[in-house]
Parts: sequence; C-alpha cells; structure tokens
Amino acid sequence: MKTTVTIARILLGLVFFAAGLSGFLLIAHPPAPPPGLAGQFQDVFFRSYWVLFVDGVELIAGIFLLSNRYVPLAVVLLGAVIANIIVFHVTMQPMGLPIAAIVAALWVVVAAQYRSTFAPLFVQKLTHA
Repeated sequence: MKTTVTIARILLGLVFFAAGLSGFLLIAHPPAPPPGLAGQFQDVFFRSYWVLFVDGVELIAGIFLLSNRYVPLAVVLLGAVIANIIVFHVTMQPMGLPIAAIVAALWVVVAAQYRSTFAPLFVQKLTHA
C-alpha cells in the first residue's frame, strides 16, 4: 500500500507541477479555446489572469507532493482545484471527464493516507477544556 501511495503522490505531483507551470508559460499565448461555453470560460480565465492564481496553487501543491513536504496541505489545496476541474468537465466539456476521474482517483489514494490528519475537521462540536 505504501508503494501505491508513493506512486499516486508522485503522479499527482507531476500532473499539477506541469499544469501549474504551463499556465505561467501560456499566459501570453493561451491555447485555442474549445467550442461553446468551455471556450468562453477559458477566454475569461486567461484574460482576467485568474489562471495565474489557480496555476500558482497547482504549481505549489505539485512541488509539495513531489518533495514529500506539506503533503496534507497539498491535498487540501488540490481538493478544491480537482472539484472545480470535475465541475468544469461535467457542465462544459464532458470529453475531459476520464482524465479528471483519474486525477481524482490519485487524489483519493493520497488523501486516504492522511485521513487521520483531517479527522478533526469533521468534529461537529468542539469541546474546550
């Protein structure tokens, strides 16, 4: 199991390191937009420079995963990013869902390793001593 988690962490790190870096490299020349609403979304994403924020989060989380440092923080950051990726593909570009599902599965494998770290977040009511 430990090997599986390590492989998933490295693959997830590579995906988001590359994705994050590409946003900074492509900001001046974004890729051709896909047709329809997905293209309009991509146009706004790049023209507003929102892409720099999202890709910055991806890049930092990818570095954390690849260096095996601050992995729980990377998992939290990427949870939000991956949720948005899935919603984008469900609502605007369904053909990207298989890749999004693979990335989400890698995330689940890594996140499961750190579930005890996140357990306090699911306490309904805090008790103070």
